[in-house]
Amino acid sequence: MAEKLLLFDFDGVIVDSIAFYEELTRLYSEEIGFTIAETREDFLSLYDDNFYLSLRKQGIDLDALGKASKVVAPKLDYDKIRPFEELFPVLEAFSRDNVLLIVSSNSGTTIERILSKYECYRCFRDILGADFMVSKVDKIAHAMKEWEKDTAHTYFITDTTGDIREAQEAGVVTVAVTWGWHSRERLERTAPDHIIERPAELLRLLEPDVSD
Repeated sequence: MAEKLLLFDFDGVIVDSIAFYEELTRLYSEEIGFTIAETREDFLSLYDDNFYLSLRKQGIDLDALGKASKVVAPKLDYDKIRPFEELFPVLEAFSRDNVLLIVSSNSGTTIERILSKYECYRCFRDILGADFMVSKVDKIAHAMKEWEKDTAHTYFITDTTGDIREAQEAGVVTVAVTWGWHSRERLERTAPDHIIERPAELLRLLEPDVSD
């Protein structure tokens, strides 16, 4: 079986962070004087597209948001973000014969801060966060070039429709998981290649492919 490049979204896939980032969005709104999301549906809709593109469409100044983060972020307890520990043995199994990266709209520094406390951190070869590139299409293309993988052997594992659309644009295999931020029904609208209900089911991606 050929080695695969497995690109994991962070929030909603590896960690349970929706309540934390809803609160962070509310605090950002107060800091910049502009309501980013009034309801949970408003919040989830930000991830129907690339997160930063969604903010721009709302007329939000990303530079102002960046300045607000320096005020707000130090006040928050990132220890409240907990991983989906059921995923740990899956990551361990994948990492033996494949290349695992994190591709996220979150900052690489934040991801490292949260994951460094857990054994699963060592499963990942790199983190491509918001401080690397904004577009996940570009991040995926960079990862494939860096690790010399084609689209047939590159998988993007995510929990939001916006990510699925970007992965489809990049031409890679799309894997939607239902334990994250977007519901199965919402995910199905984007017709991902695979929909996974439980972490252990991801292991079927390791099954030999006759094309390998």
